[in-house]
Amino acid sequence: MPRTTVSFDSAGIPLAGHLYTPDRPASGPLPALVVGHPGTGVKEQTSGMYAQRMAGQGFVTLAFDAAHQGESGGLPRGLEDPAQRVEDFKAAVSYLTTRDDVDADRIGLLGICASGSYAMAATGSDHRVKAVATVSTAEPARQFRFGADGTQDPAVFQTLLDAAAAARSTAARGEDPGTMSVFPETAEQARALGGRHGIEGFEYYCTPRGRHERSAKTLTWDSIDKMAIHDAFVAIPLIGPRPLLQIIGEHAVTAWMALAAHQRATGPAEIHWIKNASHVDLYDKKQYVDPAITKLTDFYFTHLATD
Repeated sequence: MPRTTVSFDSAGIPLAGHLYTPDRPASGPLPALVVGHPGTGVKEQTSGMYAQRMAGQGFVTLAFDAAHQGESGGLPRGLEDPAQRVEDFKAAVSYLTTRDDVDADRIGLLGICASGSYAMAATGSDHRVKAVATVSTAEPARQFRFGADGTQDPAVFQTLLDAAAAARSTAARGEDPGTMSVFPETAEQARALGGRHGIEGFEYYCTPRGRHERSAKTLTWDSIDKMAIHDAFVAIPLIGPRPLLQIIGEHAVTAWMALAAHQRATGPAEIHWIKNASHVDLYDKKQYVDPAITKLTDFYFTHLATD
């Protein structure tokens, strides 16, 4: 699909994006999708792949790097700020409304992993968005508090908050507070720490399977306390009556978060299970991505159709 490098502003921070357009002529403005990447990801990874695939179905699509990450601006680097991530989605919608090839009344959001929760929060508070879908929904605050599978000892997060507080004091003294590593050094350590989910994340982000030089391997410590006071699911009741679709792998240990989000929906909401898939399988494995694309295409054409 034709790809154009674009830039747009998000609360004073320049964001870098890739805009994909269908390779066949259109008779008028097209429906459009904003596609967000997983936590620590970049637009050249799974979000770009989904954006390209959905452009092939007839949508104008925009994959972008979150503020403070990838090729986007923002200091410090590696900050995961949930409020800013929601703002980034809204800024991307604003950018699309300025384009002549986009029908501003037919814009949807697609969030993958962490961006799934941010996309839902953005939709709840932005009526320009007409439909929202997610793939492998995860909410970073919940994942850090409770673990990917929801069974983490609460003391783990308290320890992280201690480290975040100490880092703030260190920075106040003009010293380097350091950063928090997101991934262990080896696959064996990843498996020991996170089981199947841990090793799959390591294989995607830290091996040739999906590794990208700009994908974040560390986060700033203040990312932790910013996530501690943020709940992306609060805005989900505001999505209705607009439609919500969540696509989840049958074996995703993170599925409990998608189910929690689904329970808050007040409008038409659907969970679509991909048989035999895990959370990370839906990032790039064709046998699982293909049925996800088919479901997404039907969902968006149904709900972004012309009157």
